[in-house]
Amino acid sequence: MLPDTTITPDRIAETEKRIRPHIRHTPVLHADMADFGLAPGCLDFKLEFLQHSGSFKARGAFSSLLGRDVPAAGVVAASGGNHGAAVAYAAMRLGVPATIFVPSVTSPAKAERIRGYGADLVIGGERYADALAASQQWVEEQGAMAIHAYDQPETLLGQGTIGLEIEADIPDIDTLLVAVGGGGLIGGIAAWFQGRVRVVAVEPEGAPTLWQAFEAGHPVDAPAGSIAADSLAPKRVGELMFPIARAYAQRPVLVTDDEIRQAQQVLWDRLRIVTEPGGATAFAALFAGKYAPASGERVAVLLCGANTTAVRFD
Repeated sequence: MLPDTTITPDRIAETEKRIRPHIRHTPVLHADMADFGLAPGCLDFKLEFLQHSGSFKARGAFSSLLGRDVPAAGVVAASGGNHGAAVAYAAMRLGVPATIFVPSVTSPAKAERIRGYGADLVIGGERYADALAASQQWVEEQGAMAIHAYDQPETLLGQGTIGLEIEADIPDIDTLLVAVGGGGLIGGIAAWFQGRVRVVAVEPEGAPTLWQAFEAGHPVDAPAGSIAADSLAPKRVGELMFPIARAYAQRPVLVTDDEIRQAQQVLWDRLRIVTEPGGATAFAALFAGKYAPASGERVAVLLCGANTTAVRFD
């Protein structure tokens, strides 16, 4: 199986121009491995949690809304939370009706964001797969346009624009660590770099969707546990992203829930950065020693989401 020829660097660059007025070029924070008790070396953080709606998902949402004809019935999406918030935000900005189906595991922070952007929020079962089935029924009944969280060309093209920004801001990058759920994020980024940068997938042990796909040679159903279940636990990775990942990404690294929690705490203690569990998962691989850089290797970590109520200001 070869990578989809529609997910190319040229098309990602075209998508970036289309969505540029609607998204933020998020900053990079330069640090040192020694700041975290690791062997000294360059370490960069791509602060994508500063994107509109609190995660990278706004890129794919705007890519879809601006690249397709939206019917009068508006759009519908199934989401663990971040994709739904992004679609709701993009729909609000563009004046389009939106209905978002989420599972019961969705965090209150994400549900509040979706409602706050004016979308209709519907609880559709216990897991993402349940919400997806409910959203598909809504498409059949109402004629709304579905925006898939990770298995749709426009979604991957939008997420791939992060790779474009990273390469512009860190031209000498060697390695990028990326958290994986359904795979739209790493699929788009890997399609941009096409092997020029080592792209390392990181997943929770409780939701090893890409790891099991690598083992089987194709997407397969995987467990959907972990504290990051509302962002990194679909039933399986996308069909579009898998050939891209197999061609241009490293075999996934698995981290435990405790390692994810520790990564969240360290990011807060050392950098005063608050992330949700899924947003800290890529850094967990580095901090826990699951990914060990070589001497002189320039590593970047994508911090992809911060929709959480972990910190409250009273």
